[in-house]
Amino acid sequence: MRAVITVVGRDAVGILAKVSGCCSDHHINVIEVTQSILQDVFAMIMMVDISGCDIPFTKLVDEMMELGNQNGLVIHCMHEEIFDAMHTI
Repeated sequence: MRAVITVVGRDAVGILAKVSGCCSDHHINVIEVTQSILQDVFAMIMMVDISGCDIPFTKLVDEMMELGNQNGLVIHCMHEEIFDAMHTI
């Protein structure tokens, strides 16, 4: 089972480390990462494998949102199926 994590906010040192650290803490494998810095805005998309996650997905979503709030970022985490459905016409 996979999920998509998106992160947007002002660029700062350690954003990737904080998000991937949260993933590691919950046994979530990062499959792929793409990131860009547009002037001073950081944007990242991560594809992660949540099959080994040790907490319910809803709790992971809340933790990622809280991590974003603590760091001035907007972090969204959603199941791959929902992401795909949202982007299918």
